[in-house]
Amino acid sequence: MNAMPEQLHPAVMPFSEEWPDADLRLLKAEIPEPPALPLDQVFSVRWADWMRKAAECKGAPADYVVASVLSVCGSLIGNTRWASPWQGWAEPPVPWFMIIGNPSAGKSPGLDAVLMPLKKSERQMRESAQTDINDWRAKAEVARLAESTWKEAVKAAIKAGEDPPSRPASANPGPEPVMPRLAVSDATVEKLAVIMSSQPRGTLLARDELAGWLQGMSRYSGGGSDRPFWLEAYGGRAYSVERMGRDPVYIDRLTLGVLGGIQPDRLRSLLIKSDDDGLLARLMPVWPHPAPVKRPEVFHDETFIENAIARLLTLQMPADEHGERRPWFVPFTNDARDLLDGFRQAVRSWEIDTEGLMLSFIGKLPGVAVRLALVLALMEWASGEAQEPQEITINHFGRAAHLVEAYLLPMAKRAYAENAGNPAQRSARALLALIREEGWRSFTARDVRRKQRTHLQDMERINPAIKVLETADLIRNVELPPSPKGGAPKRFYSVNPAVRGEA
Repeated sequence: MNAMPEQLHPAVMPFSEEWPDADLRLLKAEIPEPPALPLDQVFSVRWADWMRKAAECKGAPADYVVASVLSVCGSLIGNTRWASPWQGWAEPPVPWFMIIGNPSAGKSPGLDAVLMPLKKSERQMRESAQTDINDWRAKAEVARLAESTWKEAVKAAIKAGEDPPSRPASANPGPEPVMPRLAVSDATVEKLAVIMSSQPRGTLLARDELAGWLQGMSRYSGGGSDRPFWLEAYGGRAYSVERMGRDPVYIDRLTLGVLGGIQPDRLRSLLIKSDDDGLLARLMPVWPHPAPVKRPEVFHDETFIENAIARLLTLQMPADEHGERRPWFVPFTNDARDLLDGFRQAVRSWEIDTEGLMLSFIGKLPGVAVRLALVLALMEWASGEAQEPQEITINHFGRAAHLVEAYLLPMAKRAYAENAGNPAQRSARALLALIREEGWRSFTARDVRRKQRTHLQDMERINPAIKVLETADLIRNVELPPSPKGGAPKRFYSVNPAVRGEA
């Protein structure tokens, strides 16, 4: 039981007083229905058929399988191919997806339909790499002995006044083979930096639960945080990781995919407590209704996804004139650029009268559509339904834009409904969450400020939030008699029992 914020004044004690009918809309946001998944309108015949059957066999909504496929395929492409509508604009093909649902919604089975074949491919690659690593370690031991013998010979030559011998080739075992990592579930920024520096195509962070990842961004003391790393990882920009007592690690193109699940209540808490620094807005939320409980009547061919993964892994990063590996930039055709211009104008219109998280989300949709266009094009090549794309056509981008407009945008409105409204309304929801969490029956504005919660750090945010809740009759100002010692009277607010579910 949480303690009261302050000793209650007798005038605040009687909680049995009558309250008018309160406006309860702030207590529970109206959640829109999920949009229909345009499976056949967006994906090729073979992919749509496979995803539909995989979802039925896993007892999961097809939406979860689609998000997993796009995330995995995008991360496998990684830095080998980037989409470039025109000079000065290039996007890595890594959409970030957050699948939302209660524990029984089928999130994990939907992820497993794609992640299990990915892990199988990784195991095969690691077994092959282990042989190379064992051979390298044997050479490294020989090289260590050759190095030691050479150093002794150098010392003897110097002592005798002779020219020192050249370092023998056997003293160099060559670069250590890299153990491939197609997906990681829980890795520190330092570990991911090491992986990225030795595996420049990129990798995928895949977790059953994203809440821990999102909440664990501020593990370091002294104001340090992992958030800048992940904010840059979305854009594939150069990055260096420097931490006390460790050598810095430099990454030319930090390109990491993100895929995972979260429960609606955990997302609701994050929306209230998180700052809008753009991290959540980078995640494409997917929140369908659960799939019907039924026995599967179809069979899905796991070799299809395994073969597609294997083919995507054959993509390589080309070398530039200096021998440095870089992405191959896939250009847009002229008509695809025209369609992109129209899409950007539509996005601008969607931003009107939008604020907060949704505004940040909408602002990233042109880049999302560009990324998805490349992923869709290469998925068709990976399934054997098309040649490797040399350009992004109007067909590729048109289907990606349709997925964004008809599905991802309304899905975000559903997922982020509780973050909707103007700043005062968002602060009011944050205040309601604080009242419930603390179990307050009454409070002062000073009590709220002491907590230093997101959206409630100062009186410029607290006072509008209080006004919204007063207008909705969820709290009321209690007039107190002046203090015998003088001074301004304290402003107490009594809480409507409906806020605590007691009405």
